[in-house]
Amino acid sequence: MAGSAVTDREDAEAHEAGPPPPRFRRPSVRTLIVAGVLLVLIGAGGTWSLYGSQWLRVERVTISGTGVLTPAQVRDAAAVPVGAPLISVDTDVIADRLRQKLPRIDAVDVVRSWPHGIGLKVTERKPVLIAAEERNSGKFVEVDHEGVRFATVDKAPKGVPRLELTPDQKGAAASLRRFGPERLTREAVRVAGRLPAAVARDTRTVKVRSYDDISLELTGGRIVVWGSGEKSAQKVHALTALMKAAPKARHFDVSVPTAPASVGS
Repeated sequence: MAGSAVTDREDAEAHEAGPPPPRFRRPSVRTLIVAGVLLVLIGAGGTWSLYGSQWLRVERVTISGTGVLTPAQVRDAAAVPVGAPLISVDTDVIADRLRQKLPRIDAVDVVRSWPHGIGLKVTERKPVLIAAEERNSGKFVEVDHEGVRFATVDKAPKGVPRLELTPDQKGAAASLRRFGPERLTREAVRVAGRLPAAVARDTRTVKVRSYDDISLELTGGRIVVWGSGEKSAQKVHALTALMKAAPKARHFDVSVPTAPASVGS
């Protein structure tokens, strides 16, 4: 009787536990072969679609962001391989080519526009200062906010101050040799970029005689002695206060911003 009770109890527990889990069945060799063939066919089809078919090839090039440059100039310089598989186009090579051939371009974003396009979004450099070409050809060189001389133009852009590097004294010439025209140009750009809007609009020339001797010529024959490009924030504050206190002054000196001065009326 005891053995029968144990058996009944085991049967009840087995019934409550439910049927045993199904055993994992390994796929047959035939199934594995078929799956492998399908994967190869899918991969081959995808590769052919991207590289071999006529479906995903470059058919058009769109340009945006141009101002001085024309879309035709950008398109010609980019030399996008029309007709080539879109996936094979090296966007980095195109971007490098554009910056090399067109220095006016500051940045460019080259993107694939599926299924048939390449998009070129350019950002042009803007002139902060303009300098006379060294060969005295009557042309001008545009200088951007980083001090980069990026383009030569026949006519000076309206409203852009002129840069003059004038080492007319022995010490100034030494400064030019020590710092070099590139460094002095960057200092001039830094000063021009920190000017108050009203002063920037009136600035006609930024003169650099040395690293520590930068001055501005404004409309109406007014002069601002700036000094070096250092402490520009304090100099801006001092100049603003001077011009407000002496609006008819002709000469302002903020080279030492803690002791600014104005002369004339």
